[in-house]
Amino acid sequence: MKDSYPPQLKIAATYMRGGTSKGVFFNLDDLPEVARVPGPQRDRLLLRVIGSPDPYQKHTDGMGGATSSTSKTVIIAKSQRPDHDVDYLFGQVALDSPRVDWSGNCGNLSAAVGPFAIAQGLIDPKRLPQDGVATLRIWQANISKTIVAQVPMVRGAVCEMGDFELDGVTFPAAEIGLDFIAPADAGEGALFPTNQLIDTLDVPGLGALDATLINAGIPTVFIKAEDLGYSGRELQGDINGDPEALEKFERIRTAGSLRMGLIQDPSQALAQQHTPKVAFVAPPSGYTASSGKAIHADSIELLVRALSMGKLHHAMMGTAAVAIGTAAAIPGTIVNRAAGGGSPDAITFGHPSGILRVGATARETSAGWMVEKVSMSRSARILMEGWVRVPATTLEAG
Repeated sequence: MKDSYPPQLKIAATYMRGGTSKGVFFNLDDLPEVARVPGPQRDRLLLRVIGSPDPYQKHTDGMGGATSSTSKTVIIAKSQRPDHDVDYLFGQVALDSPRVDWSGNCGNLSAAVGPFAIAQGLIDPKRLPQDGVATLRIWQANISKTIVAQVPMVRGAVCEMGDFELDGVTFPAAEIGLDFIAPADAGEGALFPTNQLIDTLDVPGLGALDATLINAGIPTVFIKAEDLGYSGRELQGDINGDPEALEKFERIRTAGSLRMGLIQDPSQALAQQHTPKVAFVAPPSGYTASSGKAIHADSIELLVRALSMGKLHHAMMGTAAVAIGTAAAIPGTIVNRAAGGGSPDAITFGHPSGILRVGATARETSAGWMVEKVSMSRSARILMEGWVRVPATTLEAG
C-alpha cells in the first residue's frame, strides 16, 4: 500500500435542515486558513465535502444528497456590520460540474442560520432570553441584504421541537419566523430590471412568451403554465423525467437571464445555474401533493411550480417564495393576475409538496415599486454535528 498520501483533513461542521433544504454549515474560523477567503481552494473544499461532481449522480462519497435541495453549504461568522449579529454566506454546489454558485441566497437554509449561530456561541449570551424568542439580525452576504430571524428559546437553548408543520418536511418542529428586509434595492429597475411588469421573451424554439422578471429574494422568471401546456398541478416526475421539458426551461431561464442583465452571453448561463429561477403559475385548482395529501382549490389562491439547478423543486425555494409573495402583491404581474388580482398583503400558494403562506409589504413610489419586507415561517434542526473529513490534497493549489 502506498504511504505517500497525507491523512485526511478534519474540519468541524454541522449538518442541518433548514426549511425544505439541508446543508453543511461551517463556522468561518473552523475552516482551514486558505479556505477562509473566497477562491478556488474554498470552492474545491466545498465540492469535496458535498461529493461533487459525481457522474453517478448519487454523492456517495460526500455529504450531498444529489439534489439541489441537499447540495448546499453555509459559512457563518460574527458580523462586522453595525446592527447585525452574524454574516451568512451560501454556496450552492453543482451536481454535475466542479462549480460552487455564490450568486444568490437560500431562503430555506436562512432558517437554520440563527440556531447554528446560537449553538456555536456566536451570539452574545446577554442578548438571548432564557425562555422566549431571540431576535437575530443576519447579514446575507451573497446579496447584501438583511434577514431578521425569530428563534424560539427554552432554558437558554434553541428550541428545535414543536408542532409547526411545513409541507415538504416529514416531521413537525419549532416555528422560526423570517423577515426578508427590503429584498429588492430601491430605485428604478431594481425590483423589475426591465421596468416592466410583464415582458415578452423571445425563446428559441418556443417563440414569444409573456414573463414577469423580478428581483426580490432571488432573480426569478415567472411565466404562465398554460403557455407551456401545463396545468400548474405538476409534480417532480412530470417535469424531471422529461429531458425535452428540462431543456425548454433552460432556454427560458437563459432568455430571462439575458433580459435581466444577469449574463451577457448565453454561454454564461451554465456557469450561473442558481440564478435566475424559473417558475410557472396558474389559478388555484385542486391536486394531490407528492405526499398523497389532497390540496383543495379553496385552500390556496395560486399554483406555483419552480425549478432550481435545472430540476423542478420538490417543494418551494424560500427565496422564490419571497419573489412569489412580492409579485403577488403588485397588481399587473403574471403572478398577481393568476392569483385573482388586487393587492394582497399575504398569499397562500400550492407547490408540489403542499401549501405555503407568504406575506409581503409592497408600495408604489415615484421611483417605482418598493418592497419593505417579505415574511414567512420555516423550521430548522441540527441533524448531526462533529467533523467532516476531506483528503488533504483537496486544498493543494491547482
